[in-house]
Formats: sequence, C-alpha cells, structure tokens
Amino acid sequence: MAVPGRIAPHPISSSNVTPPPGCPMHAASTSPSPISSKKSAPFPTDGSCPLKAPMTTGSPKPSILSKLNPLNYMPANLSQTRAANQTIHLPVEREISSIPRGDAESNWEYPSPQQMYNAMLRKGYDDTPQDAVESMVAVHNFLNEGAWAEIVEWERRFSRGLGYGWQACRLGEEGSVTGAGMMGNNDEMTQPRLLRFEGRPGDITPKARILQMLGQVYPSKFGGEPPFDRHDWYVQRQIAPGQPREVRYVIDYYSGPPEPTGEPVFYLDVRPAVDRPTAAAERLMRWGGDVWHRASGASVGQQTS
Repeated sequence: MAVPGRIAPHPISSSNVTPPPGCPMHAASTSPSPISSKKSAPFPTDGSCPLKAPMTTGSPKPSILSKLNPLNYMPANLSQTRAANQTIHLPVEREISSIPRGDAESNWEYPSPQQMYNAMLRKGYDDTPQDAVESMVAVHNFLNEGAWAEIVEWERRFSRGLGYGWQACRLGEEGSVTGAGMMGNNDEMTQPRLLRFEGRPGDITPKARILQMLGQVYPSKFGGEPPFDRHDWYVQRQIAPGQPREVRYVIDYYSGPPEPTGEPVFYLDVRPAVDRPTAAAERLMRWGGDVWHRASGASVGQQTS
C-alpha cells in the first residue's frame, strides 16, 4: 500500500539497488515492511575506527555499550579482513559522504562492503547473501545522503531564527527552494555538522504511531505500511559565531510502491524532534506556511505568472 505523499513527502527512488531484508547496523525492525535499509556510518579521517578497544577496569565482562562507538553506535574496530566463511571478494574501499563531522574538519565515511559484512556476522546475521552486501551498502549510503539533504534544508530555513524561517516557509515548499537565493546570502549560514546518530528501529515515533491509528479509521486517506526504520540524528547548528547548539532530528523511513521499472522507492520523513519549544514552532511554520501558500492561491499565481 502506498505511503501518502503528504505523510512522507520526499520520495527517493534508488537506482539498480535492491536491499535484502534486515540491516546489520541495528536490531531487526519490528515493521512488517520487507525492506530494511538502515543508517549508520563509520568515522575517522584516516579511514580507521576512531575508538580503540575500551580499557578494562577489572570487570570480566564489558557491557555491550562499551563495545560500540558512541558517535554512531556501530561496533568498534570493524575489521576489513575476509571472514572465515566468505566465498566471494568484497571491496574494502570506503566512500566519503557529503556529511560534515561535528568532531573534525572532515566528512563522515561509510563502511566498506567488507566491514558491513563483518558487522552483520558480529550481530548474528549469518544467513545474509554475500552477493547482496554491496547493494545493501549502496542503499545505506543513498538513504543517508537523502536524509542529510533534508536536514540541510531545515537548517537553511531555521538556523538564522524563526523570523527568517517564516519568510522562507511562507513561500510554500516549492517557492522556498526556488527563492532560496533571494532570501539572502546562503554563504552567511554556517553549514550544519553531524555530531552523532543512532538507529532506533524498535521505537516508533509519536507521529508514525498517530498515522497508523488514523490509518485504521481512514484507510483510504492515511493507510500505509508503518516505517521500517527510525533514526535520531544529532546536528550542530551554529546560531551565532562561537555559539553552537545541538539539534536532534527524527527520521522515519518508509518504503513505497516500486517504480514501473522495478526500482525500489523510499520515503523519508525528516523533522526536528519536539524536545524544545522552537522545534515545535519550526515544524508548525513549515507545515503551516505551505498550507497557507496553497490556500491563498499564491501557488497558482506563481504557476500562471
């Protein structure tokens, strides 16, 4: 069943990549969706893991969390070594993302297919087809880039305050994007940086839960599969020189009906978490600004002008 466009308005059609069920970076999702392409990414500037094995302090059994990198909750020291049961070659090259790190003047790096496969074995996914790992990595990277693009758009509107944000939102979704250059010099905006992130596939967001409840009452309007994954991304927003602020974003991942060519389609619902009053105002402004723009007839005027 299709996910309504206004619920997750940002379709992303992947090209020639079909992810297998289950993602190695997080626990298995409770969603019935057959697609689970989840997010996480390695880290350091030299291509190696940023954390060494934790020092023991006499405890014979370190906790699970002590084995995870706190920046992205991936297992520390992911190996590039070929696994014992591996029958095909997996690349060890890692792709550099477009996402700036918050702890260094560099961008986050994605795991190599070999690291991805080793992480899957570590988490008990022994039955994952080895020839599907490269496609899984491609989808993993593709969705991360799409999520970051949405976060950058939120930051473009609101990193300079609610007043500037409303001036952008009142133009509607399309008008705000096309009029971005007229709103002021975007070079003045300090680019956001990703501090850390985590996958929370077992924690359905309040918005997704409400939509599922509405879908039971009005299936023709709100019906659709629940999100197959949920992530929280912690972003550094520079509200003034030398004044960074941490902003948490919530991302729901939906799978939509495939393209006529058979390519899978994903919908990302990216928005700031309502853990501060200004975040609630930002979400209301972006939704309300687009509604007002359409209801006032301004969108029709722009099309006919």
